[in-house]
Amino acid sequence: MTSTSEHRPSSVIETIDREERGERLSKEEIVRLLEISSPAETERLYAAADVVRKRCVGDDVFLRGIVEFSNHCRQNCLYCGLRRDNTALVRYRMSDDEILASAYEIRKAGIGTIVLQSGEDPYYDRARLCGLIARIREKIGLVITLSVGERNYEDYRAFREAGADRYLLKHETSSQLLYERIRPGCRLEERLLCLTALRELNYEVGSGVMVGIPGQDIDVLADDIILLEETGIDMLGIGPFIPHPQTPFRDLACGSVELTLKVLAVARIVTRSTNIPATTALRTLDKDARTMALQAGANVIMPDLTPLEYGLFYDIYPGRAKSEVTDMVTLFTILRNDLQGIGRTIGSGAGHRRSSPH
Repeated sequence: MTSTSEHRPSSVIETIDREERGERLSKEEIVRLLEISSPAETERLYAAADVVRKRCVGDDVFLRGIVEFSNHCRQNCLYCGLRRDNTALVRYRMSDDEILASAYEIRKAGIGTIVLQSGEDPYYDRARLCGLIARIREKIGLVITLSVGERNYEDYRAFREAGADRYLLKHETSSQLLYERIRPGCRLEERLLCLTALRELNYEVGSGVMVGIPGQDIDVLADDIILLEETGIDMLGIGPFIPHPQTPFRDLACGSVELTLKVLAVARIVTRSTNIPATTALRTLDKDARTMALQAGANVIMPDLTPLEYGLFYDIYPGRAKSEVTDMVTLFTILRNDLQGIGRTIGSGAGHRRSSPH
């Protein structure tokens, strides 16, 4: 028998419809969306996010080629395999020529953006990174995203002047208590000041959150989404927590794929024109999760194109190195087939954010 409730819109569906009309959601309404439990309402949430994605950023899926050029890190985060106390990890640094060779391969493949990512490695000081940025910009012409952690204002300004276009600095959680627990010796206030500085310097700024970290709840995740909206972040990285065996969080459970997709979908609905990747972490937990994320609001894929002899040791969480294909031909064949199946195409060009409140 069909219940009467199935014949009238639920408060959840009404909430989604209000947001689709451009009405800003309250925290309580965001919490309600994240607490959806029925399969029908979950699918309605994903479909609404997909509509917003199509209207605000289109059907193109933009690629960003990641090169992880160093796995040295001065930080000691409790969740990350690169933490400085992980003495079991084989450490590496790529040479400038090796980084440039990877950048050339990215350009040859038709990918317009390189993401230069590392742990917080003081070896790559301002002068060294500026020289690398300038060479990539002048010789190869890629859009450059940096992901090298917290730096001072003068570093950020120098990187921008050398040719960096974007900066990715995930804050992981909006809760000061949780942030200082999972990142000993660090302060959320400093992280947010870095994001403010990057906006002032006219970077396209990326940040994001990890879903499933110990002590996190739906209320915190709602605050995360609100913070991403209020700070005008241009790119949102939303992925599940995956415990690493060489960290203090080794025995904890993975974050939920379903909850991560809900956070992604609500973030799309709330922030509208942001660029949102279908993260590698999601695909590590579920091989179909990349497609699921693209149908729940994502519009970016960030393939790891670090040379295999190094990428195996960029071990931020287990299983990651096995989740992506580094051969360009195979990678593009897989991506095109996956995207064709959901009516999407690989985008050309830089894929900058179309519009921003800033």
